[in-house]
Amino acid sequence: MHDTPPPSVPDFTQWPSFPFEGDLRVKQLDEPVAVEPPRKGEGLRECIACNAPDDAYIWVGERWRVRAMDRPTGLPMVLILESRSHLDLGDLPNLLAAELGVMTVRLERAIRSLDGVARVHVNRWGDGSAHLHMWFLARPYGRLQLRGTFLSLWDSILPPISESQWRENLAHVAAWLAEFGGRPLAEPPRIQWQTPSSIAAQSSAEAAAAAAADAVSVIESEEETPLPVTENEAGPDLPTPPGARADAAAEDTATGKGAPSDRTSGDDGTLGDDLGPETDRDADGQPTGTAAHPESRAGARDTDPATHGPDHDAAGTTPTGEPAGTGEGSGVTPDTARR
Repeated sequence: MHDTPPPSVPDFTQWPSFPFEGDLRVKQLDEPVAVEPPRKGEGLRECIACNAPDDAYIWVGERWRVRAMDRPTGLPMVLILESRSHLDLGDLPNLLAAELGVMTVRLERAIRSLDGVARVHVNRWGDGSAHLHMWFLARPYGRLQLRGTFLSLWDSILPPISESQWRENLAHVAAWLAEFGGRPLAEPPRIQWQTPSSIAAQSSAEAAAAAAADAVSVIESEEETPLPVTENEAGPDLPTPPGARADAAAEDTATGKGAPSDRTSGDDGTLGDDLGPETDRDADGQPTGTAAHPESRAGARDTDPATHGPDHDAAGTTPTGEPAGTGEGSGVTPDTARR
């Protein structure tokens, strides 16, 4: 019986965007397991996102939060969009699914508005954590070698950007999101007046500390690191069927169990960052009553402060070009408004 020859190295290792060179070989593939171990937030494992306080994020709203890495990495900006509710992507009820689209576009625009950013890569893996989290990675302008699917690898390889620039970028994105509601928590760096000699000494100390610190990037983040089953666990729990989790989430939303106790309000007293107030829903998570029929609310839209706040001009559009009455603060998506 002849041994199976190892697979050949794929052609993409010769691409300019591939971050490694030299002699490479393909790893041996392990045999598949009968039952996959639970992710963080499944079975007996705690959920990182559910246990994180609001002050660990750069922007928070009633149903969504945005956070950054704990220190600068090689890319101009790396952010994570998370739902407050403990749901995965396929378990989102219709309301949160619609909001996810609005939030994705809004956050991409905010990051792309930063100086020196050419593109924003949006990724979702989900093998490490059961709590929905979407990654937003900014590609530096002019760095053509970073184009494509290896950007998350380059984030671990490139030298980190300065902390002052990193904090300024975080404050910019948080302020952009707060224009549509919610609460910004990231602040720009403060100017610390120092003598030239103390500045040089501090710069050397910061460089040494950065070199000694463990690298934390997208690939190495805790959310994307699958863990094996430990001995003190009773065994791998089978995941709850997605349909059951979605029904439970819809029921919690309808009864108010899934809403946080500290809702964020805008300046006009309305809910700050979400598509609309909590509404009754049926067993499938569909809105009932007036919320299910946007046309029945058209007459009341003229008196709705959420659509006539400072972010709407006389033409009925928002600063980013979204039609008035659409987006996260209205309950109506741009596509619905156009129809």
